[in-house]
Amino acid sequence: MTSAIPATFAIELSAPGGIDCLRAATRLLPAPGAGEVRIRHTAIGVNFVDIYHRTGLYPAGALPAVLGVEGAGVVEAIGPEVADLAPGDRMAYAGLPVGGYAQARNIPASRLVPIPEGIDDRTAAAAMLRGLTTHMLLRRVYPVGPGTTLLVHAAAGGLGLLLTAWAKRLGATVIGTAGSPAKADLARARGADDVILYKEQDFVAEVRRLTDGTGVDMAIDGIGGETLLRTLDAVRPFGTVASVGQASGALPALSLTDIGPRRSLSLARPSVLAYANDPGAYQRAAAELFDEIARSLPVTIGAELPLARAADAHRMLERGETAGSLLLVP
Repeated sequence: MTSAIPATFAIELSAPGGIDCLRAATRLLPAPGAGEVRIRHTAIGVNFVDIYHRTGLYPAGALPAVLGVEGAGVVEAIGPEVADLAPGDRMAYAGLPVGGYAQARNIPASRLVPIPEGIDDRTAAAAMLRGLTTHMLLRRVYPVGPGTTLLVHAAAGGLGLLLTAWAKRLGATVIGTAGSPAKADLARARGADDVILYKEQDFVAEVRRLTDGTGVDMAIDGIGGETLLRTLDAVRPFGTVASVGQASGALPALSLTDIGPRRSLSLARPSVLAYANDPGAYQRAAAELFDEIARSLPVTIGAELPLARAADAHRMLERGETAGSLLLVP
């Protein structure tokens, strides 16, 4: 155990709303409590869930709050009842509680996973939440293997690229969507068999054409809105649609008749934060993720910004200006 450090630089959310509600702050950081560890960040992941917390779509807790559910760094201090970690250990984490947008934070030791030798901190921070999401989707929601056909929306995003590369390793055929030729090329470089430029092409018609009219086995949608509604028509009978986000705005109101007798689909709304809150699933998924990375699963970092520019990171993510993962660097 060590004494408290005087202060840490952080980005606080003052109230739910726009990026103007994010502000720089200096916060006192107490010594870690029982079962806690103080970690000094070397890299912090930025995710759409941070935007949902900022806008109030998901509760961020008592305000002012420090957002961020993903990071990597070095253990600086340990609290009582922590026996298996020591200062100097390189660790990563994903999931609740929020608190990542800071130079240092206290976090439950149970949230931390060791970063293996040969994997750098930035890669770990860029991969944790998206890697857990990918594991959840490909292993739990719809077991993917040889012969599976997937539709991955936003295939050049941080999640899309990881999903595409991992699904290809499992033997799947991947059809992606992208907003520009450059993003389409990036998705193809990660293994996508076909990429639909959704601004120029009707993605439902293209999916039907590419699957000889059948539709895909599973579609993964983080866009929401009209895209999710139309995605229902791109999936084969008795296939699965997984809704994992709402980048374009509110999710549509769906009734059972929208997915039932006419389409015969399964609609999943899995939460990676809930998945990460299951200790066994969390540890297994992280271990498998790092094993895949060690065997050259590509993790794409699209941009890195100083921690002080967290608002710019949100702006870039909301505007779709990034490809791959987005990091803040203290």
